[in-house]
Amino acid sequence: LTVNAGNYDRTDCVVTANVSSLKLNAKSAVELCETTNGGNVATPCQVVLDGKKAELIFVLSGNTAQGQVRTYVAKKVKAKKAAASKMTAVMDSKAVVLKKNGKDVLKYNFEIHQSPEGVDPIFNRGGYIHPAYTPSGFVLTNIQPRDHRHHYGIWNPWTKLMYDGQVYDCWNLVERQGTVRPEAVEALYEGDVMSGFNASLNHIVFTDAGERTAMHEVWKVKVYNVGDGYLWDFESELTPGSKPVTLKEYRYAGLGFRANAVWTKDHVEMMSSEGKTRQQIDNTTGRWLYTNGGTGEGNNVAGLLYMCHPDDYNYPEPIRIWNEQQNGGRGDVYMNFVPTKNMDWNLKANRTYTLKYRFYAYDGMMTPTKAE
Repeated sequence: LTVNAGNYDRTDCVVTANVSSLKLNAKSAVELCETTNGGNVATPCQVVLDGKKAELIFVLSGNTAQGQVRTYVAKKVKAKKAAASKMTAVMDSKAVVLKKNGKDVLKYNFEIHQSPEGVDPIFNRGGYIHPAYTPSGFVLTNIQPRDHRHHYGIWNPWTKLMYDGQVYDCWNLVERQGTVRPEAVEALYEGDVMSGFNASLNHIVFTDAGERTAMHEVWKVKVYNVGDGYLWDFESELTPGSKPVTLKEYRYAGLGFRANAVWTKDHVEMMSSEGKTRQQIDNTTGRWLYTNGGTGEGNNVAGLLYMCHPDDYNYPEPIRIWNEQQNGGRGDVYMNFVPTKNMDWNLKANRTYTLKYRFYAYDGMMTPTKAE
């Protein structure tokens, strides 16, 4: 395997490679060595078997200069008894928690969350990420705030979903037109390089003839053992059933993030890849955006960097955020890449479409240079 740094200097960069040709199975593993100066240096790696695909994941350790090429040899070996993993995935009857070196990074909740007493149970739902943490333990996410009971930390519904000639809203649960329901956790991953899970969900629409599954979804979430912060990927595979689906143009939809209530206009700053600040970002496009915010403990600051992938539909993606006037001038934080903000997306029946995002949760301040 040869890895070219390309146009950027890189530090501890995550690398993935398709190694399906090795014909791996549960009884086999991979040893990876970097060939340098005529010798071989053992490199930690991890294999994900996902259907017919075998993906090798490792870290381009240390600093790799722009244009530098590094070479590795991957060899199929017999699986050995695994030692304790640095990256773990812990599941119980309610949720999966992904951990880095024993510390919680994020929690995927598949149990249906029950709304507070007195709140319409139409807002009950599962299939969302909360809490998502920074390394210091600051909780970035917020679920079911009083102002928007349908907000669930980091979650992925669609606002205008056309199915069988009718448009349904799976985002605004109060409209009673649809929802998203978790189905199963299909895989857990642990190792020295990453932890993760695959989980299936169904996008349900409420038709006159009863509930119908308009679209099936699989989440693939991976947390990596790199850097001082928490780097993790979110991949969504969307597959309509026997009927096509059109995700109609609308100002918000898809993978949204609702922030901790301590993040109001007096305690945060936002920036996008195009140099836009909070009052300018909405209705623009970008490759990344971030929020720095106070944690409520002294002068401590933490944040979240949110990136979209070049292969995504309508990249660089349109952005929806709340500006400083939101919620009666409180200026709470919400941010969202919305591939359908300015155009429809037609999904053919029985065909799978993929969206990919990367998050970096950190303590301290993010800067445009570091984000880039």
